[in-house]
Amino acid sequence: MLKYLLSRLGGMALVMAIVAVLVFLLTRAAPGDPVAVLLGDQATPADIARVRVQYGLDQPLLLQFGYWLRELAQGNLGDSIFLQRPVTQALWERAEPTFLLALLAVGIAALIGVPCGVLSAVFRGRFIDQFFTGLAMLGASIPSFWMGLVLIQIFAVGMGWFPVSGYGEPGAPLLARLHTLVLPALVLGLLNSALIIRFTRASMLDVLGEDYVRTARSKGLPEGVVVFKHALRNALVPIVTVLGLTVALMIGGAVITETVFGLPGVGNLVVNAVLRRDYPVIQGALLVIAAIYVLINFFIDLLYMLVDPRVKV
Repeated sequence: MLKYLLSRLGGMALVMAIVAVLVFLLTRAAPGDPVAVLLGDQATPADIARVRVQYGLDQPLLLQFGYWLRELAQGNLGDSIFLQRPVTQALWERAEPTFLLALLAVGIAALIGVPCGVLSAVFRGRFIDQFFTGLAMLGASIPSFWMGLVLIQIFAVGMGWFPVSGYGEPGAPLLARLHTLVLPALVLGLLNSALIIRFTRASMLDVLGEDYVRTARSKGLPEGVVVFKHALRNALVPIVTVLGLTVALMIGGAVITETVFGLPGVGNLVVNAVLRRDYPVIQGALLVIAAIYVLINFFIDLLYMLVDPRVKV
């Protein structure tokens, strides 16, 4: 077990090192000068040169990368050029909406995707299977921004049940903030449930054809016991995988949904940072998101042993 953990930690460190290099190079390769954007059109070349020296942007790329790695080794993601505060603080301030949105959306996706996938596999080839399969294909093909605008028009503008945008007033209670996240969570949950339906259906179909399932049925066990105790438990490994990856996708890929609903989350922060060429924010946010992906994959691998005792390290 210790050898496995050390090897995985070494692999995770290697992945994060590669991500750090790619993030740094790609941000610098993008056209535009953050100092010119910061100072505006009225800035003189002397002003731009002075501010570039202040932020160390006049140094060679290799030297800038070395300075950034030194800051990372000290647990510092740098300081935002535009926000004038540490990137860690800016990310922490925006983390709550993104985290709660991802949590609600994954819950909705799982509550829809897993039961629908199980029913689709149990009633293979029948109307209910075709209905859920078509639903999954429809969910995979609908753009999230279009779904968001439709839900806003129906439930926010038409019925007035939810706010059109925003994350509540400053100091609002948690329930009030969760109320503002219902529509964006529905958008992400409905669209991502399509992938879970397809994975659950495929995994269940593989298991339902196994000998031990036929044996359980021949013993006269109720169909519900056969499906949920014998089949679903043995089909959980691929389902857990796709659920874990869905969590990571929610955290890192909710940019469009946050923009449509005006949520002050990490995705919105990254979009503004890209438009402003705020290198420290872009680098810090992408590095944190990559770390979340790596950690989620690691915990999924550990969860396999709990879901299926046959899985060994």
